[in-house]
This record gives sequence, C-alpha cells and structure tokens, in this order.
Amino acid sequence: MTETERPAAAVLAEAAEAAGYAPSVHNTQPWRWRVAGDILDLHAVRERQLRVADPEGRLLTISCGTALHHALVALATEGWSAEVTPLPDPADADHLARVRLTGRVGVTPEAMRLFQAVRLRHTDRRPVSETPAGEEALAAVERAVRAEGVQSHLLTGDQILELAAAASHADQVETEDEEQVTELAYWIGGDRPEGAGIPDAVIPSRAPETTVPGRDFVRAGTLTVGPGHDRAARYAVIYGPGDEPADWLRAGAAVSAGWLVATEHGVTVLPFSSVVELPTTRRQLREMISNVGYPYLVLRLGTADPETAGPPHTPRLPAAQTIEVVRE
Repeated sequence: MTETERPAAAVLAEAAEAAGYAPSVHNTQPWRWRVAGDILDLHAVRERQLRVADPEGRLLTISCGTALHHALVALATEGWSAEVTPLPDPADADHLARVRLTGRVGVTPEAMRLFQAVRLRHTDRRPVSETPAGEEALAAVERAVRAEGVQSHLLTGDQILELAAAASHADQVETEDEEQVTELAYWIGGDRPEGAGIPDAVIPSRAPETTVPGRDFVRAGTLTVGPGHDRAARYAVIYGPGDEPADWLRAGAAVSAGWLVATEHGVTVLPFSSVVELPTTRRQLREMISNVGYPYLVLRLGTADPETAGPPHTPRLPAAQTIEVVRE
C-alpha cells in the first residue's frame, strides 16, 4: 500500500455507505454490511422485511441486490475491481453476498457517470409527461439490465392493459387485508424521522389519473400530482430464468443498473412491486412474457414534467445502523 492509498477497509466502508442510497421496497433498507480487511459482507435484516407482503423475502433480496450493485459502482469510481460471491454460506440464508477487493483498475467516465446517478436517482410517483422516453435511452436501460444476467421485456399496448388489471387486483387484495394495511401503515406516511419508510412528501396528494394504477398507500401525501397521465409511459418486466434467492439478488443488481442508466438519460423510473407480491398476478406477468422466465419487478419508464419540481429524496438510515467495521 502506498502512502497515499487508503486502507481497504476504509474504501469498503465508503462503498457500503454509498449503497445506502439504493432503492428498496417501501424504503425499508433491509441490509447490513460487515467490513473486515479487504472483504465486505452483505446480510439481510429480517426485522425490516415485509412479513405479510413479502413472506419469502423476494423483494427483500431484490432490494439488497440493488444495494450490492450500488456498492460496486462506488468501488469502480475509486478505481477498485472486486469479486462477488453470492450466497457464500449455505448454512446462513441471510448472508447474501461477499465482496472481495481484487486489485486496482482505471476509473472510466462511465463509472463516474453511474456514481453521479447514485446521488441523483429517486422515485417519482407522479404521472409522466407527454414526452416519451427516447428509444436510444430505453435501449441503454435494456443493455444495462441484460449486462447483469437478467432480461427486460417492454410491454405492448394490450399487455399494458393486462398489467393495469393485475395492478388493480393486487391493490384491491392488499387494501382488503387488515394485516397488509397495518404493515403498510408502519412504513408509509408521516415525516419518517427514523430514516426509513416513505414520507408524505413523496406520496401523491391524490390518486394520479393513469391507465396502470400505482400502489394504493391508503393515505394521501403532500406531493402535488399535476395534470399528467401515463399514456406516454413504457412498462418493462424484469425477468430471469430462475426464482430463487440468487436470482432475486441478481435481479436487484439489474434493477439498480437499469435505473442508474435511466437517470443518466433523464428517464424517470417507478417500480411496481405489488404485482409480484401475489402468486396470481406473478403468473399473469409470466404469461405476458410467454412463460420464458420468472418476473421479478415491473418498471415504469417515462420523462418528468420539466416545469414542475420533482419529489425530494426519501430519508436514509444512518450508516452506523447499517455498517459494521471490524477493527483488526
């Protein structure tokens, strides 16, 4: 190590802190990092799992996959290459990944752009504008998803109507389930001083007028909706060949990669997770992709109204709550 080169543990701790900006279902941030020397371990935190909506931990693991990809983006910006071992301990299902530094590499402009997108990326639940996302931008998002070993399928007009029906059904089931509503209320609304969950400021003040309904949060927020619709939106099903934890982790990395590239190109992203929470609507999504794989998530892609300010970023847990550094 040269005089100017920082210890590996410091580099990894910073990468884990950058990973805290990653998107997660209901902003639960269900991950914990452990730094020891040149190794960074990612663990699931079951206390922040949606036990009713996500009993198998599918969305929890996808969320952790987005954080893992964010950490790798941060390492690339610091000029480090890394080797990732998914699910390194068969005896510990919560040990989702191990990252080991493998050497120094040149910092590329692409790496710098992705890291800038980490800080800019956010979720916008307002309707998209009438200006559709460009085909070049959509192609770039698809390439980013596929680079992570996952596929992306843009829905046709008829399939979007099928998605709308599936989303409506999923929300109806959720809002009629008392346990679901109670769980939702725990994570949604208010000022969220604890650093997790979705605050009122990013929840629409009324239900947007859209073909595909967004999740019903069972409460109004303070985010101004505006007059837009989702007619110009495109919807992508993110899917892959398997439906096990390793596949969900990979799917999360793909969502992160696609979202960051979308942010680079000025494309807004809104994830639809309710349609993958129910077995019935997951089967519907699978039929939309001709049963060639298992759906992990649906992303709405569009452009925001340039005349109105976007929603603020959601709060984040303090690094001290998500990162443990082992002193040697």
